[in-house]
Amino acid sequence: MRNFGLSIREKSIVCIGFMGVGKTTVGKLLAQKLYRNFVDIDAEIEKEFAMPIPQIFEHYGEQVFRAKEKELIEKYSQQPLNIISVGGGAFLQKEIQDICMNNCIVLFLDISWESWKDRIHILTDNRPLLKGRSLEDIKSLFLERQNSYSLNHSKFQIDNFKAEEAADYLADALKLSWEIHAPQPK
Repeated sequence: MRNFGLSIREKSIVCIGFMGVGKTTVGKLLAQKLYRNFVDIDAEIEKEFAMPIPQIFEHYGEQVFRAKEKELIEKYSQQPLNIISVGGGAFLQKEIQDICMNNCIVLFLDISWESWKDRIHILTDNRPLLKGRSLEDIKSLFLERQNSYSLNHSKFQIDNFKAEEAADYLADALKLSWEIHAPQPK
């Protein structure tokens, strides 16, 4: 389903990137700065199942989780003026890539392996895909997913930015882009 009726300024923005890169933190701040609604797909899934994601994976399996994820991304991506944070694995699905690329502005929050590795200690407890994996396995997963994230409308290297700085920079860049691409009066 394609959302042809929205101008670039009205389209929702989808934040993609590896787990723990800051999609939710930066996304919330960006939503405030652009006066938009913030939607965290993982939080919406947890609300629907009334349990945390690790328990959803354990009780229902990844396939059920991914189906709900796709349903919610499709719903919110067709609405105007959202900032949508999607889980690190969502954008691996071709259907979700197509939905997001056709309906939204896809913003890839990129991070180097070295910078991400410094965050691992705060991520391992609540990320099902990191449980029991070696650092080498996680690095392979990180590098493997970079290919999927390369499909985007805009890429932002987040390594040297605090969340607030990143949101400020992105808000300014988006506003400038909207001015440049605004339809000119005839």
